[in-house]
Amino acid sequence: MELGNGLATGVNVRLDATAIRDSPSVLRIGRHVQISESVHIGAIEKVVIGDHTLIASRVFISDHNCGNYQIPDAASSLDIPPAERPLSSMPVRIGCKVWLGEQVCILPGVTIGDGALVGANSVIAHDIASNSIAAGNPASVIRVFDASTQTWKGI
Repeated sequence: MELGNGLATGVNVRLDATAIRDSPSVLRIGRHVQISESVHIGAIEKVVIGDHTLIASRVFISDHNCGNYQIPDAASSLDIPPAERPLSSMPVRIGCKVWLGEQVCILPGVTIGDGALVGANSVIAHDIASNSIAAGNPASVIRVFDASTQTWKGI
């Protein structure tokens, strides 16, 4: 685990970093990141959070699942209890200056670009571009920042 200078956390923050592959840093949190209370981050492969990111309360970020449900896989059979299924994982990357709203859930394999904002209660199942606002369940981009006019444009 790598924790950057200036990290601030609220109470009941849970950081789980357990390498199951040969990875030098399973969980890397950048400089001046603020994590509010009751946040849970779970990493078995790679979760990277960029500098100056703000994470609101009750956010869940994970790079893994109990089983693989994307392709046919006998190990993810419903006959096997979830806790006994092999873990599957894909890296999660959260850019710099990102703002994750209250109760956001970020699923394995997601990349959130620099400067993105994610609305409260959103479930992030797909990549979110830099300098955009995403919201919903599943989340989709609803606004993009136009640097030439310095304004947010609706989609």
